[in-house]
Amino acid sequence: MSTLPERIKQCARLNGYFVLRSGKVNGTYFDKYQFEANPQLLLAVAQEMALLVPQGTEVLAGLEMGGIPIVTVMSQITGIPAAFIRKQPKDYGTCKYAEGAGLFGKHFVLIEDIVSSGGAIMDALAKLKADHLAPDSALCVIDRETGGKEALAGVDLPLKALFTISQIEDA
Repeated sequence: MSTLPERIKQCARLNGYFVLRSGKVNGTYFDKYQFEANPQLLLAVAQEMALLVPQGTEVLAGLEMGGIPIVTVMSQITGIPAAFIRKQPKDYGTCKYAEGAGLFGKHFVLIEDIVSSGGAIMDALAKLKADHLAPDSALCVIDRETGGKEALAGVDLPLKALFTISQIEDA
C-alpha cells in the first residue's frame, strides 16, 4: 500500500509550465483539486490533518477555495465547527467574508491546502485582524518550502504543514 505522500504525488503532481499565485513560475504543480476531489484521498488527508489541530481549538476556518473541502471533512472527523473564509465578502445577503461558525472570542486555526508565499493566508489574516480576530495558527497539507512559513512567522502566525514539498517529491 502506498504512503499518503505517494498517493498525493501520484494523484496531483503535474509537470509543465505553471505560474503560481505568488507570480513565480514552476515546472511542477500540485493540482490540489485532484486530491480534494478524490473521496478516499481527501478523507485520508483530513484524518492526518486532524492530528495537527492544537488542543483547545474551537473553530476550524478553511480558506476559499482549496481549504473548504479539507476543513469540511476535518470538522466531521473532529466534531469541531467549521468556518469558511472568502477571498472577498459577498455583496448580497449577509455580506460576510467569514461564513459558518462564529470566530469572535474563539480559538481558531486557519486551514489551507498548499502554501507557497503565504499570500492567501496573509490576505485572510488582514481581514481578520481588521475585525480584531486572531487565529492561533495555520495548518496546510503541503508547504512548498518557498518562504510561506517564514513570511507567516514574521507576522506571528505559526504554520504547521502535514507534508513539505520535499517529502512529497521524495515519496
